[in-house]
Amino acid sequence: MEILIPLLLPLITAALIQILGRFASPNIRDGVHTLMAVVTFYFVIQLIGPVMDGQRPDFFVAEMFPGLTLSFKVEPLGLVFALVASGLWIPTSVYAFGYMRGHHESNQTRFFTCFALAIGFALGVAFSENLLTLFCYYEALTFSTYPLVTHYQNAEARRAGRIYMGILVTTSVCFLLVGIASVWFLTGTLTFTQGGVFTGGEYETWQIALLLALFAFGTAKAALFPFHKWLPNAMVAPTPVSALLHAVAVVKAGVFTVLKVVIYIFGLEFLSELGANNWLMVVAGFTILFSSTVALFKDNLKARLAYSTISQLAYIVLGAAFATQTAAIGAAMHIVMHAVGKITLFFCAGAIYVGAHKKYISQMDGLGHKMPFTMAAFTIASFSIIGLPPFGGMWSKWFLGLGALEGGSWGFMSIYMISSLLSIAYLMPIVGRAYFRKPSEKDADLHEAPWMCVLPPCLTAIGCVLLFLFPEGLFDLLNLMFVEGGQ
Repeated sequence: MEILIPLLLPLITAALIQILGRFASPNIRDGVHTLMAVVTFYFVIQLIGPVMDGQRPDFFVAEMFPGLTLSFKVEPLGLVFALVASGLWIPTSVYAFGYMRGHHESNQTRFFTCFALAIGFALGVAFSENLLTLFCYYEALTFSTYPLVTHYQNAEARRAGRIYMGILVTTSVCFLLVGIASVWFLTGTLTFTQGGVFTGGEYETWQIALLLALFAFGTAKAALFPFHKWLPNAMVAPTPVSALLHAVAVVKAGVFTVLKVVIYIFGLEFLSELGANNWLMVVAGFTILFSSTVALFKDNLKARLAYSTISQLAYIVLGAAFATQTAAIGAAMHIVMHAVGKITLFFCAGAIYVGAHKKYISQMDGLGHKMPFTMAAFTIASFSIIGLPPFGGMWSKWFLGLGALEGGSWGFMSIYMISSLLSIAYLMPIVGRAYFRKPSEKDADLHEAPWMCVLPPCLTAIGCVLLFLFPEGLFDLLNLMFVEGGQ
């Protein structure tokens, strides 16, 4: 039952929001939303102890087809993703209240209902025991976030929604579902297994490479080229949605799925020995450099951050493709480090829009003097995304680099280094404008956004520092990915 509580709480939250949205004040509705987020995170935290002790809490729901079950199991990688999703739900909730009220947004009850559902489905992805369960929650996550992407209900939002659903649903049905069926046909199981399900079998390299392609491109939430276009188009949504898409749930569900499939379906040793992963390294490496370069030329702040996200997600996919334990740990750590850093950047982008009504980088001269807390948080998060100490992003990039060297991939190690330089090139000019240029006369009266839009990025920026200072717990938990756990 300990695993069932955090899975149900976000769904209960969504139901309560619907009821309170009709019969109670917005303050009560929003207060309950935040309280339930805190309670959900508390129950996810309670799973750390059992997992560290070698237990793998599980829960069986139903047999959907003969031999195929809807069931859940907590393992270290899934627990890390669940901690990210549930933990960041809290500051995102507070931030969303300030942002939505500051803009006097309509349909707030629907917005927060879908938000809670998205977190619940992300936790379902995190705790899935097999590919069938993961697919069900992966699809539910897509449909629950569609109303968020199309929140404004204008022509631009509807167009973004069509692209969002078109790419994500088409790839998951045509590629991911076919990949899942192929695993069942080849192995007779869909259960995530320590060391993979293909070990001991005889398979051709092209078979496994093709199957890996079905999973890599079928999880388009990971935004690998050429299935990345949905992500920048989704930036028409309110900034809290951008934070949800880029840091908390959607894209992290994509890269988490790729990493989990590589570790628990294919198996690192099996992939490495067969060499079926080489093509994925090339695609991920190209995605990193391509999206980082495009980010350089985007004046819209959210668009620049969107292409930065595509690049950083490809870091994780490339780490998975190296098929070494060190790189896998680095990739899993980057899920956490990027989530905390990138959500801070999007929080700041929204605070700038609320407080200064600016969304273009070319308009942000002198903002560091007018919005000191917001820009300080933006600067800290930028350093973390770049990978500089003393900020958390350094550790994940360190382990990704070690994993590349461990696998003899010197060329791909250079891609990480070049991408970090490109990160400096597209993030530091924003910081430079804010601090080293004077604000225009018409910006003389600018000030910080309301506290609910400023406090969350300040807290998550502090998180970037704490993740650098205290990475041991995360590292110890991720090391258990390669240790067989009991019940």
